[in-house]
Order: sequence, then structure tokens, then C-alpha cells
Amino acid sequence: MLAAHGEAIPARPRWRTARTRYLGIAVAVLATSLALTAESPAVAAGTDGLGAPGQGDPYFPLAGNGGYTTAHYDLDLAYDPATRRLDATEALTARATQQLTRFDLDLSGLTVRSVRVNGRTARWTRAGQELVITPRKSLRKGESFRVDLSYGGVPETVTDPDGSPDGWIPTDDGAFVAGEPQGAMSWFAADNDPVDKASYTFAITVPAGYTAVANGVLTSQRTTRGKTTFRWRQAEPMASYLATATVGKFNVQRYTTASGIPVYNAVDPREAADAAPALAQIPAILDWESNLFGRYPFSAAGAIVDQAPDVGYALETQTRPIYDRAPDVGTVVHETAHQWFGDSVSLTSWQDIWLNEGFATYTEWLWEEQHGGQSTQATFDGYYARPATSSLWAFPTGDPGEGANIFASPVYTRGAMTLQKLRTAVGDAHFFSILKTWAGSHRYGNGTTAQFIALSEKVSGRKLGDLFHTWLYTAGKPAQP
Repeated sequence: MLAAHGEAIPARPRWRTARTRYLGIAVAVLATSLALTAESPAVAAGTDGLGAPGQGDPYFPLAGNGGYTTAHYDLDLAYDPATRRLDATEALTARATQQLTRFDLDLSGLTVRSVRVNGRTARWTRAGQELVITPRKSLRKGESFRVDLSYGGVPETVTDPDGSPDGWIPTDDGAFVAGEPQGAMSWFAADNDPVDKASYTFAITVPAGYTAVANGVLTSQRTTRGKTTFRWRQAEPMASYLATATVGKFNVQRYTTASGIPVYNAVDPREAADAAPALAQIPAILDWESNLFGRYPFSAAGAIVDQAPDVGYALETQTRPIYDRAPDVGTVVHETAHQWFGDSVSLTSWQDIWLNEGFATYTEWLWEEQHGGQSTQATFDGYYARPATSSLWAFPTGDPGEGANIFASPVYTRGAMTLQKLRTAVGDAHFFSILKTWAGSHRYGNGTTAQFIALSEKVSGRKLGDLFHTWLYTAGKPAQP
């Protein structure tokens, strides 16, 4: 994620920058999802049949839910931009990781009309962001199950810890839909934690003349009786915060890159001229980052460029980053880098947000270095010259603290500085091997800072604990070693 136009240290450098209709996909991804999340730390399994109301993240303790892992979300949405009303049905497939007599989903606002579990009407209650579901028959540990929901209303935008809007954000011609860190629950019921990834299918119906853009591949588009339904499929596992269903009046551009990646760009006509130069670089950026980090991890790419000046950030929505206005090239480089670092390889705890933002920011530095600009070391030196009173040194990057800090400058810039220190310590050959190995070995899964440090030491053959302690966990401005 990044803030608008990618200022060096913006107040919110969010270049965040920051679903059964396809049962075959659900079954296939269930096995993958379970394998990838098997080692993820979550709230301990209960012995009373009650799924925990959160995954236990230290910053967002109620995010996600215990007792099951999801495999697939099938979302059928109808949105009217004139009234801002959303009506939806959802089918979620999952597997119980303990006996369940009751479990939760995260859903904020909206009116729930009905809930069924395995085809049978289930009892449900609401408690804050928790939709608490009691199936008619308890679920056995290891049992696969399906939840069907019907709900609707005017989505309520989530306000993030730093005060910015998140989730389903209305615009003058539709909705800007971006979910980091907690906004997904404003428009669908989810296990809203990055450790629980799933595949998704979307059917989004809007008035004719509007375009609805989601993640992955557009499988069909059909207009009947004044309404158009767009169907999208995101086959590779995705964290819920990376889902989008953005609606607006867009110019659409579709093509396939020379390396075979389908690209779908949706651009607000008011931003088209300003966005064109950066969007034209998408094929080159994809090829360059694939060379650095390994093959592109998804089946589609592209961009959504909206005119949403009150949002104030862009986000790395999976396969198709969303921008609140025309981005510059550095912003597109950043958001595209997140497809490897943040989307394919997701954090396990929000405390490790630097694994997303520091890596994407450093990729901007690398792009500049390799495309006629200043070196990454010169960029590092410029930031290091800032006085000890600078906000850059306000808190440790590897443990920013809950609240607004997870999207503040140390996470981005000092995170990138940590990678530059690693590069100078181990040399280019080992450094770029570490980045590519990290992206490949954790593909479609999750990672932690401890795992990244261990990998760096294994690849380089060096002890690096002091380096990472200094640059990630020490308060204040580090002394140059």
C-alpha cells in the first residue's frame, strides 16, 4: 500500500501500499489451504465445541476466527450506485479443525436474512463484528462443511486505526473496495485474517453502463434487462483483505503480455490521460520483477484506477491493484511487487507488516537503481541523514505497535533500509537469492520475520541476528555499523 502519488515519507504511505458454483476449485484449494496454514499460529483449538472469536493477532485480536479453515468463497453481489444498496448471497466452504457446536464469521453492519449450514437452517446472533453461527448439527473435527448466507443493506465503511476509510467506500459513480487491514467484513462474511486464505468466485450485478471489477480472471460478462453481471474467478489462494469488487464507470483495456499474462485495466475516464504512462509500464514491470523474484504468482494482472480523492491510498488487491487516482510508475512498481510480497507470500501477524511494505518499498529503490536513477545505497544514505528526531526513527519497524503505526513511515522506509543493510552484509548474489527463495518457498502461504531471518542466515552462511535486531527491533536511530 502507498499514499497518493507515493511521497517519500507520507503520513500514510499505504501502498497497501497498502468464492458453490465452482466446487472443483473449492475442493482443490481446500487441500492447499490446509497445508499452507497448518503451521500458522492461531487461537488454540477449543475443547468445548466453540470456535474462538479471533485468530489471536496481537494487533487485531478479533480478526479471523478459530475452529475451521476456509477453502472457497462464492459471492453473488448486486449493487445499485444510486441507492448505495448491496444485496448478496454467499456460499463458503470450509473444514473444521476441531469439533464445532458454534463458530463465528466476521461481518460488520448489513442485515443478515438467513444462514444455512450444510443446507439446514442455522441459528445466528450478532455481536459487534462477529456473526455467531450455531449449526443444527455439530461439526466433527476434519469435516468439510458449507455455509450459505443471504444479507444486504448499505455497507458501512470501516475506519482504520489511522483514521482512513477501509472496506466498501462509496464514490460518486460506484464504490472503491479495498480491505486492508479489516475492511473485507464490511461487504462479505469472512474468516478475516491473512493466515486463512481461500479461492474466490464473484458474480457482481450492476446497472448497465457500469463495470464491476474483482480479482483474477473475468470469465463472463452479460447484460440483460438493463443490468450487467460480471463473473470473476480467483483460483489461487487469497487473504480476505485483498479481495475487491470495485464498481464504477471505467474505460477497460485488455491484452496479454509477451510473457503470457492476461492484463485487465479499468480506469476512470477522468484519470485516463494521467494514468496512461504508468499503466503502459505494467508489462515491463511484471517481467522485471519476475526476473528478480521468480515467476509471477497469479493467472492475471492489471490495475483499477478510480477517482476517489477522499481515500488517500492505493492497495495491492490481488492480481489487480486499486489506485485512488492516477499512479506514477513508482507506485505501480510498489503495488506490483506486493503480488509477491504480501499477496502470494502473506504475513502471519500484522506485527510483521514490514515484510509487505519494506519489501515493496525496496523494490521501488531497485527499479530506480536499475532504470537510470540513484543507487539503493544513495537512497539509503539520504534517509539515514535524517536527524534522530525524525519520524523515521519513531518506533521499531519489526514491532510498530497497534494502531496507526502499522502504516507509518518506519514500516516502509526503515523496512527498506533493513533490506539494504542485508544486501551490503551478504552481497548481491546471496541477497537476490534470498528474495527469490523467500518468494518461492512461501508461495501461496504465509511467513514470519523469524523465518526470513533464518532463511537469510541459511543462504548467506552468516549470523545476522545483530543486524536484524538493530534495524527491526531497536528504538531510535541506529548507529551505523
